[in-house]
Amino acid sequence: MSEFNFKQFHIRSMNASSAEERATINQELKNLYASLSPEDQKEFNAQLQTFLVKEMGRLRSDYEAIKGGMQE
Repeated sequence: MSEFNFKQFHIRSMNASSAEERATINQELKNLYASLSPEDQKEFNAQLQTFLVKEMGRLRSDYEAIKGGMQE
């Protein structure tokens, strides 16, 4: 089973200096997916979903902390 480093792509995309650079990073991720076997694509999708859920949870937690700090 392969481990996919979605955080690396996410950070690079957040720090992209232009929409074109972000599109290039997204294309790299699409190319990686296309190069995988069907079994690895299933694992890729599962790991991506896990990453997205964790990242959204982290963002919500950060937002709630900031929102709570502003109300005090």
